Amino acid sequence: MSPSTNHTAALLGGVLLAVLTGCGTPAGKSNVQAVGSEAAAPPVKPDRLTPPAPPGLPGMPPVLDAKDVYSADRPGKLSPVVKDFPSRVYVPNTNSDTVTVIDPATYKVIKTIKVGRQPQHVVPSWDLKTLWVNNDIGDSLTAIDPATGKTGPTVPVSDPYNLYFTPDGKYAVVMASMDRQLVFRDAHTMKTAKTVPVDCAGVNHADFTPDGRYFIVSCEFSGELLKVDTAKMKVVAQQKLPLKGAMPQDVKLSPDGGTFYIADMIADGMWVLDGKKFTTPKLLRTGKGAHGLYISRDSKEMYISNRGEGTISVFDFAQRRLAKKWRLPGGGSPDMGGVSADGKVLWLSGRYDAEVYAIDTATGKQLARIPVGSGPHGLAVYPQPGRYSLGHTGVFR
Repeated sequence: MSPSTNHTAALLGGVLLAVLTGCGTPAGKSNVQAVGSEAAAPPVKPDRLTPPAPPGLPGMPPVLDAKDVYSADRPGKLSPVVKDFPSRVYVPNTNSDTVTVIDPATYKVIKTIKVGRQPQHVVPSWDLKTLWVNNDIGDSLTAIDPATGKTGPTVPVSDPYNLYFTPDGKYAVVMASMDRQLVFRDAHTMKTAKTVPVDCAGVNHADFTPDGRYFIVSCEFSGELLKVDTAKMKVVAQQKLPLKGAMPQDVKLSPDGGTFYIADMIADGMWVLDGKKFTTPKLLRTGKGAHGLYISRDSKEMYISNRGEGTISVFDFAQRRLAKKWRLPGGGSPDMGGVSADGKVLWLSGRYDAEVYAIDTATGKQLARIPVGSGPHGLAVYPQPGRYSLGHTGVFR
C-alpha cells in the first residue's frame, strides 16, 4: 500500500470515528479540521417537534376507557348537572301532539304537555340541561326544563325528525328526514351553521365513533347508510344495504368501539358494520320489526326491541350472539326508549298501542303497561348516567 493510500485510509477512519462518537462539525471549519481539533463540539439543537394530534375530535371530552365507551354510564353515576333532577319518563305522542310525563317510581302519569305537531323524540341536550321535543311536522323544537318539568321556548327548526349532538358539544345535528338534509346547528341557539344535502331518503338515526371524528347515519326509506366526517361536516362514504326493501332504524356503537349495529324493520334484525372499513355489513336476525337498540348499564348486553312481534331480544357482546328473548304478555309494539339510571328497568313506547312498557332487565318480566297518548315514539328516561349526551333518546358517554 502506498504512503498516500495509508494517509487516505487513516483520514477516512478518523472521520468515521467522529461520526460514530456523535461529534459535530463546528461552523466554518472543514471536516479535516474538525477531526484534528481537540475542542469539544457545540451541542446539536434538536429539531422542533410538532406535538401529535389528540386522538379525539378537538374539544371533545377525553375517552375514559378505550375498552368501553359506555364506562361513564354505570348505575347511578349521575353528573352533578342532573343529580337533583326528578326521575321521569317523557313520552312524545306523535298523533296526539303531546308529551306524557310518567313517574317511574309509581308508574303513574303525572302530567301531559301540549307541544308542536307530530313530536317524534325527546332528546337530552349535550350539556344535559335541556330536553328537546322534536316536533317534526310542526317544524320546531320545544324545550323542557328537566329540573322543573316546565316547557321553555319553542324554536323554529325545519323537519326535526331526530336530533344528535357532536361529541365536542359545538353543534346539534338535525336529522331532516323529508328535507333530505343533515343540518348542523349551534348546540345552544340552534342557528344554522351548515346544511348538508344527502343523496338518500329518510335520514333518521346515528351514532359516533369513540374518537368522535365520524358518525354513521341510517337512511330509512332508501335502505342506505352514510359515513359522515364530523369536523368537515361532510358525507365521505355511502352504501346500499344488501337487502331489497331494507329499512334501517336505530344505530348503536359496541362498547369496544369497533362495531356499529343498525336495527332494520324489514330485515327483522340488525346489521353488523365495521365502521372504519365501512364494508358491506352482515345481518343478524333478532325478530320481526327490529327497531330500537339500548345498552345495559354494565355494557355486557344490548336490548333490541322487535316492534312487529312484541318481543325484546338480548344480545351478548362477549359472545357476540343473541342470548335470550323476552315476550310481552298479550303482545305489543315495543319501539323506542331507554334504560333507568340504576339499570334495572327498560322503558319502551308501544308505538301502535298507545301505551308504554316497563320491563325488568334481570328477568324480562313486564313490570307495568301504562296508557299514554296516540302514537308514542321516542321516549326519554331522564336523568341517566353520563358526562354528556350525543342525542336521540339518550346516548351518553
